Amino acid sequence: MGISRRGVTAGLAALAASGCMGGGGPVDTPAARTAFRPVQNPGFDAWVAAFRTRALARGIQPATLDAGLRGVGFLPDVVDRDRNQTEFKRTLEDYLAIVANDARVATGRAMLVRHGPLLAEIEARFGVEAHVVAAVWGVESRFGERRGDVPVISALATLAYDGRRGAFFEQQLIAALRILQRGDVTPARMLGSWAGAMGHTQFIPTSYEAFAVDFRGDGRRDIWSDDPTDALASAAAYLNRSGWRRGQPWGVEVRLPAGFNAGLAGRGTSKSVLEWRGLGVQAAFGALPEAGAASVLIPAGAGGPAFLIFRNFTVLTRYNNAVNYVIGVGHLSDRLRGGPPIQGRFPPDAAGMTIADRKLLQRRLTAAGFDAGDADGVIGSKTREAISAYQQSVGLPVTGEPSLELLRRLG
Repeated sequence: MGISRRGVTAGLAALAASGCMGGGGPVDTPAARTAFRPVQNPGFDAWVAAFRTRALARGIQPATLDAGLRGVGFLPDVVDRDRNQTEFKRTLEDYLAIVANDARVATGRAMLVRHGPLLAEIEARFGVEAHVVAAVWGVESRFGERRGDVPVISALATLAYDGRRGAFFEQQLIAALRILQRGDVTPARMLGSWAGAMGHTQFIPTSYEAFAVDFRGDGRRDIWSDDPTDALASAAAYLNRSGWRRGQPWGVEVRLPAGFNAGLAGRGTSKSVLEWRGLGVQAAFGALPEAGAASVLIPAGAGGPAFLIFRNFTVLTRYNNAVNYVIGVGHLSDRLRGGPPIQGRFPPDAAGMTIADRKLLQRRLTAAGFDAGDADGVIGSKTREAISAYQQSVGLPVTGEPSLELLRRLG
């Protein structure tokens, strides 16, 4: 589970995991494996020495500290990632293009078939639908493909020392050492994201302690294994304990009437579905569900897609409080059971470009010999590098920024 702005939650991954380091959680990529290396930092070493005393006072045994802190190092890239969490930086349009694209949907549907019996068992025990659990899995680690390979003890120690949320991350570090002390996992296997989120569904240590389950009763709560059983069951247990209501939607895409009062939008305004209907709010597909009190969200601003959200939306915020994350999981879960893509149109970006423009720019750059990566419309580091290389090659000021003029020039 990743870190939300509220504290102990679950899913930070979304994007470095989801391909989102360009997307934000696990970073199991060749680039990441070279990036997350410890560097000498005398201040960090002094902090670790002082931390040992605090850890001993909180019940961590000397042998556990010796094993857990052996080789611990300061990871500057972890600090950089903490300053640039993707769920809070990307637009919703970009976020969905990463976590709920056609390839992710196709993989998710295949996983629903492959793990259908297991997910059905989990649903029966915890009351969380298979497609919802699968969506969390897909957003958090790309269905287990990117669980992260950053040493969790080093990552948490780095963040605790850094001090921006030092008390919170020291709490996580103590919990991680307790997990080692109980023998749930070895230090070598305790790998995860830059934020200390672990396994298929990215549990932070305190969430692991509170919610991880041994689904088969084999004596271990193994969320690190290639076998996703315990991780998926643990995600369902987490949502169940947070108040998930089986059979009810997280939200639905809606069409707002002309002249809709945007002051009514937001999680702070709640009305019955009947009241929203009376105000002209309609479902983008079918009829509005009768699922209790609801709020309208317009996350991309007036003119962008709109959603009517219900109690289960709030439950998903317990996993990660970023609105983009919750909509990403919710929308992916809908797609996994056959739902359509978002129907509302997103407004152009700050450069006046639509996602179609950005995809075309990426294709044209690549065709011109400047590899912009996948033509997904998401302007990440690879696209910016391609833009810079092209600009330099033709004598333009090197900005790395997309523009309609650049698109026309490449046409």
